[in-house]
Amino acid sequence: MSLLYEGALQDLVEEFGRLPGIGPKSAQRMAFHILQADTADVDALATALREVKRRVRFCETCGNVAEDETCVICRDERRDRTMICVVEEPKDVLAIERTREFRGLYHVLGGSIDPMAGIGPDDLRIRTLLPRLNDGEVTEVVIATDPNLEGEATATYLIRLLSSVGITVSRLASGLPVGGDLEYADEVTLGRAFEGRRTVT
Repeated sequence: MSLLYEGALQDLVEEFGRLPGIGPKSAQRMAFHILQADTADVDALATALREVKRRVRFCETCGNVAEDETCVICRDERRDRTMICVVEEPKDVLAIERTREFRGLYHVLGGSIDPMAGIGPDDLRIRTLLPRLNDGEVTEVVIATDPNLEGEATATYLIRLLSSVGITVSRLASGLPVGGDLEYADEVTLGRAFEGRRTVT
């Protein structure tokens, strides 16, 4: 990003520009919004940013975001503990929860297999999934990775890995756009994909 401003304002534009999905113009708009906002509003934003870094962690069981050792979904006794839905990121949990179609538990991998970026299976939370399947309570794993090349590679790896475990493995049905991300799918499309999932083992 070229230097359009000096000092603190330029620093703020550059920091906003480092956020995913924020281009130079959006970063500039955000910086000017902060510049014109009330000091109390800016202080509240700064406090919220500090607090999220201080208090939010990842669930020790599933990898979802949490403020305790386990997330609200893992602590919820009303969830169907016979099903685990494997997703790439915590934002995917939120997308699926909005459909109200899935009442099981989740397992968040923390990304997807991407050889071009140097991310392999050992870089994801795959090893922590297997012990969750050994207690005999889980009867189905739903693979809900993004329908892009990395998501498909991750799903294929998981299908091969889980084929010998002796539980049903299913994959979300088509209907999700190829090359898209789960977080951008609308509730109806994602809900239909859940209803039409297919067994792969």
